[in-house]
Amino acid sequence: MSLSVDVSLTVARAPLSRAVVAEIAQATLRREGVRNALLSIALVDRRTIARLNRRHLSHAGATDVISFAFERASRRDPVVGDIYIAPDVARANARVRGVGVRNELARLVVHGVLHVLGYDHPEGEDRERSPMWRRQERLVRAVERRLR
Repeated sequence: MSLSVDVSLTVARAPLSRAVVAEIAQATLRREGVRNALLSIALVDRRTIARLNRRHLSHAGATDVISFAFERASRRDPVVGDIYIAPDVARANARVRGVGVRNELARLVVHGVLHVLGYDHPEGEDRERSPMWRRQERLVRAVERRLR
């Protein structure tokens, strides 16, 4: 059993190193009781995430994070998924939320991992009151020490 996380950077600037992004994802998986996983996390530009958003979700424009999970045949099979994060969108979100960009990027890593694990949330005003969002915020607080 192993937690394998591959992180790729296709952007010029990323507020967190590949190693820290992988650590945050692995810590999230461990805290969720996952012992066998293979995740790919790509930090991409606005244009790339907008294209993915349009193609796979039929939404226009750039978003902050998109996750894809592969269906597991049994609970013994590994969790497998792809996560795409746009650091430029994370920077804009951080300004709006009044948090640091490293904190916001960590939030998106945790958010993406939770989606791969099957969690979901409503859109709109209820999003930040959802059980998934509350779980995410607990996990973000738990991994914040990796951001220092």
